Amino acid sequence: MQKREYLAAIFSGIALIGSSIALFKAQPVIAQTQGSAAVFTSDGKLQIPKGFRRWVFVGAPLTPNGLNGGKANFPEFHNVYIQAQNVEAYMKTGQFPEGTVIVKELTRLLNPTFPDGSRNEPSGRGFFNGEFNGIDLTVKDSKRFAKTNGWGFFSFGHHPEPYEATSAEKPVSECAGCHMANVAKTDMTWVQFYPLLLGRTRSNGWDTPQSR
Repeated sequence: MQKREYLAAIFSGIALIGSSIALFKAQPVIAQTQGSAAVFTSDGKLQIPKGFRRWVFVGAPLTPNGLNGGKANFPEFHNVYIQAQNVEAYMKTGQFPEGTVIVKELTRLLNPTFPDGSRNEPSGRGFFNGEFNGIDLTVKDSKRFAKTNGWGFFSFGHHPEPYEATSAEKPVSECAGCHMANVAKTDMTWVQFYPLLLGRTRSNGWDTPQSR
């Protein structure tokens, strides 16, 4: 009787190990640079980092259709987020560390009532954030993205949520080329649009009364 129970326990253990191996093989291999929020699948696609809306908000450029002949390339607000430790590093050195992720989440204009996309609110006539409408993202990895000045560019769709779960790197002609042509000297980033980052020329620290 004990022998039967012993053999049954062995077979159960083998079956459990086998199912665990099968489950492991079915899962995509995930690669993550140490200390970075960038997570890649086994086929090189990038995932949207979790909790990015709680990162440091550095700015929100806007190029509305109404000021661009009705055909702006990016007619939404560009709400840009960077992790605090990477903002601090940039403020000290003028360069972002390896593994830095910059998230640009697009938001539509809030229910325009004028042809230029503006509307009236108690504060006056202007442009106001509406619904979420897409995510573009950049990752600094000098080895992986050596051909584009060390940065990779990704898009998870320009549409309301839910966004795509993963994104392949975008062609140079879609994103990186513009950055390489215009902001290569500022670590491939439009720092002139982000007062917090631009403030490094006025203050040694970014979390100070002078830089707020």
